[in-house]
Amino acid sequence: MRSATARAHSNIALVKYWGKRDAELNIPAVGSISMTLSGFHTTTTITEHDLDEDIVFLDGSPAPSAMTERTARYLDLLRKRTGVARRIRTETTNNFPTASGLASSASGFAALATAFNAAFDLGLDPRRLGILARLGSGSAPRSLFAGFVEMLAGRNEDGEDAFAVPLAPQDHWDIRLLVAVNGSATKKVGSTKGMERTRETSPYWDAWIATHAKDLDAARRAIRDRNFELLGKTAEADALAMHAAIMASRPSVLYWNPTTLECIRTVFDLRESGVPCYLTIDAGPHVKVLALPEHSDQVAKRLREINGVAGVYPHRPGPGAAIIPSEGGSTS
Repeated sequence: MRSATARAHSNIALVKYWGKRDAELNIPAVGSISMTLSGFHTTTTITEHDLDEDIVFLDGSPAPSAMTERTARYLDLLRKRTGVARRIRTETTNNFPTASGLASSASGFAALATAFNAAFDLGLDPRRLGILARLGSGSAPRSLFAGFVEMLAGRNEDGEDAFAVPLAPQDHWDIRLLVAVNGSATKKVGSTKGMERTRETSPYWDAWIATHAKDLDAARRAIRDRNFELLGKTAEADALAMHAAIMASRPSVLYWNPTTLECIRTVFDLRESGVPCYLTIDAGPHVKVLALPEHSDQVAKRLREINGVAGVYPHRPGPGAAIIPSEGGSTS
């Protein structure tokens, strides 16, 4: 039986992607720029089998039905595009909370696509592998690469020009992204549903889209020049503008909780006191804070003091997806 194990690291967008120009092909409405994280990762083993359906395990137990169905749909797309006919057993483990705004779908589908490519000797280049990963999650192509990465929205209707490209390797810039986790509950409104509601109903959607090209350009320059202030200001403004558009949806979508607000206020207070740090927030309650190495411990200490923060996890720019020796997995 063909089998392979891959590991892909989560990534956090510093200039966000929110919304799709083609939901069926999972083509993003706008480009995005991210940092791959050094510490959070997904490990996925796939094994072909002779049963009539795909089987999915998450963290050693049968996966929830929604995850199993999403994975099976994705595997159907892979089979259709590659000619592979076999059913698959998928065993996935995350070392961080799943489906709570920490980009587990990005690392998950990047790992799955990488393992599928290896198990069936497809020999896909990074561009083609990224296009296949994108069919599972619009952020997944970014987790294929190390360091700083840009996801191109493209223009073609078939999505063949919507893939990720590396901007800078992980050793390009010694910078920190601190992830302040406050709870591990699955979010009530998933990203795909939240994106569509924002695009269809938010009066601020078009205004957010209009700022995007400028933010992408600023982030590229900031990463190239290691300009911390420019990158931080750009990332923070982009994230808050995105959440303003999300909150203005009808009915409103709110991914924040009281701890999120306390973290935001703490970052603002730190900056006013002379500590350079900037925040970004994805579709969940967790706050991520950009900091320089010399300020990382101080920022982490203040975040840990906030009631409701379960942990603060500092990350450097991390590695890209890779095949690793199989670690084994759960049994049915």
